[in-house]
Amino acid sequence: MPLHLEIVTPEKRVFSESVEHVVVPTAAGEIDILPGHIPLLSILEPGELKIGRAGKLEGMAVDRGFVQIRGDNVQILAEGAIDVTAIDLSAVEASRIAAQKALEEAKKRGEDPAVIEELETKARFAVIQQIIKKK
Repeated sequence: MPLHLEIVTPEKRVFSESVEHVVVPTAAGEIDILPGHIPLLSILEPGELKIGRAGKLEGMAVDRGFVQIRGDNVQILAEGAIDVTAIDLSAVEASRIAAQKALEEAKKRGEDPAVIEELETKARFAVIQQIIKKK
């Protein structure tokens, strides 16, 4: 019996399919989720999520969030998620530089903490994508 994996970001549903298993980076370390896993709610750490299907592992870069397992349903709510094969390193580098520059300027201006947090998230996710893509 397969798992149903759903990955949702604030912008859209990124993934919603049946999979054999999924390896999730959590605050407690990597968790390999197989059918029949016990119910769980955990903090999702930024890193590489590995999706097992058709005997192969596919990578996805994810930012922080939450993972919930109920029955054979795995729901991941993440600040960001992108398939490793879709990562464009030059675009990510440009995004990282722009986000870091905007973050420095926002801190100097004493910008609202929510704005600063959003810029930190953009910069962090760009770095995560670079690290995972270069593996």
